[in-house]
Parts: sequence; C-alpha cells; structure tokens
Amino acid sequence: MKKHPLYLFFCLFIFGCGGGGGGSSMPEQVIVDNDNSYQGETCADTNRVGMKKCDLKHDNIDRFYYVYTPNNLDSNKSIPVLFAFHGYGSSAMRHLNYTNYFSIADLNNFIVVYPQGSTTATLSSHWNVGGWTSKSTTNDIDFVDTVINLLKDKIPIDEQRIYSSGMSNGGYMGYHLACNLSSKFAAIASVTGSMTNDTFNDCNPSHPMPILQIHGLLDFVVPYDGNSGSKSIPDVIDYWVDYNSCNTDPDRVIKYDDYSLLAYDTYVNCLNNVNVKLILHPEMGHDWPFIQSYNIDASSEIWDFVSKYDLYGLIN
Repeated sequence: MKKHPLYLFFCLFIFGCGGGGGGSSMPEQVIVDNDNSYQGETCADTNRVGMKKCDLKHDNIDRFYYVYTPNNLDSNKSIPVLFAFHGYGSSAMRHLNYTNYFSIADLNNFIVVYPQGSTTATLSSHWNVGGWTSKSTTNDIDFVDTVINLLKDKIPIDEQRIYSSGMSNGGYMGYHLACNLSSKFAAIASVTGSMTNDTFNDCNPSHPMPILQIHGLLDFVVPYDGNSGSKSIPDVIDYWVDYNSCNTDPDRVIKYDDYSLLAYDTYVNCLNNVNVKLILHPEMGHDWPFIQSYNIDASSEIWDFVSKYDLYGLIN
C-alpha cells in the first residue's frame, strides 16, 4: 500500500505520528411489469419545487426515493441522472439538504435521485455493500436498477449518462454499483467512502470506470489507511488505476489557499480516456466539504468530474 506524499508530510510534521419533505398533491401511479421484485409505485409532489417523493414496494420492503427535475429541463438535450446516496444512519432528505445539487442540475440539465436506504433489526438506514453491512439481506443493487427502470418510464433520461455520488456508506454503495451494475453507471464519485473487502474481492466491472474519491486525512470513521471492514484509500485507488490501465504515477496538483492544503492526483492515459482522481484534504474529517469549511465544493467537483463521461468513456 502506497502512502500519499501529503499524508507522509502531515503525519511527520503536524500529526507527529511515527449523516422528509412535506407537502403533497394527487399522486401519480406508475406501473412496470418487467420486474418481479417490484409491486407498484406512487409519486407525489413535495413542498420543494421540482421534487417528487416516489414510494414503492421492492422485495416486500417499503422503499422510497426523491427525484428532482429542473423546471427548465430541455428534453431535446441529453438528460443525465445523478444518484446521491446518503451515509449510514442518515437519510435521503438530510443528504439532499447539504449536497446542494439542485442549482447545479438547473444549470446543467440533469435530474437528481436521492434514494432512501433500508433499515433492519440490527442496522440503521444503510446500503447493503457486504462487509460491515453483511447482516443485511436487502438487495440494493436490484432496488437501484428498478429505480432506473422507473425513471425511464417518467423522463427521457440519457441511459448512457447515469452517475453515482455518495457520502460514507453512500460512497461504498457507488463502488458496489461500479462492481455489480456497471452496465448502467458511467462514472462514480465517493466522498469519505471506500470499498468493503466483499466489494473489492468480488468486483467485476464491464467497462473502464471513471472514479473520483474525495477524502480527509482526519477521517477516523473511514480511515485513509483502512481497517478490518474497509480497504485503504490507496488500495482503492490502486485497484481502479490498475483496472483502467492508467499511468501509475499521477499528475499531481497541490493547492494552497487560506491556510488549507489540497492535493489533486489525477491518473491519466486510461482505457477509453477515463480518469481516476483522488482529492485529499489533510485537515478534513468525516465530512462533506464546502468552500466555507475546506476550500472545496464537493458537489461541484463531483459534477465537473462525472459529467465528462458516458458508458463509452470520455465524451467527445
């Protein structure tokens, strides 16, 4: 496992080391017959303009997701989809409140989907990614696939441009989708997430996968160095660099602004012109970074990265 130079620098000289909308309208009923695990969906307006809450039963479990559609959506242009997965014990509503994707979607003609994880007797709201969620029997891969099929019935989405973003357990879910539903996802972005050993060991993508990881060296929930339930961030990056046949030495940019130091490592010359990118912040913990707190806007970084790709690689 390689140590990032920024990690080594801060470890030696600084550290000294040797987590629902209200309102309603008449719901709309959507019927899909090609998924035996799915039993029906109703979608209703919320008190947020452009956002609906869609309820369905999947594998006999009550599930829901929010979908935001810009009022100025242009169906004559590509309509990408960005999934936004919340962290463990959190919620879709909480996640949408701090990610601030709506204004970015308005400017860039895409829709945002905020799914809600399931709960069990032993686990709070979560995404089943194996490893430390292995007690879960929820089939979240099929749930996400079902949501994609339902979206296609409502909106003329660009099926070549479906992306995943997520915080913590939601970042793990993105990697899980990259390994197990890559035929549907064009690019993945993880903030403070990683890969469980189960995801890592059984990963089987079907195409070169653009990957963005945003992480902090002060994250002690999902440590940079990994733990018994998670791969280290260097191991995750190495996996995707190797899978995508990228240059093993990254193009590195160090940004120093207002006493914050950020390292941007971009691995280039990959198959299909995809990139693997790591943004590392030495002072960030288990957080979703904002300009005001960490001099980086995670939501903007994510859209700027994933939007460059479709299922075939870099969009020309």
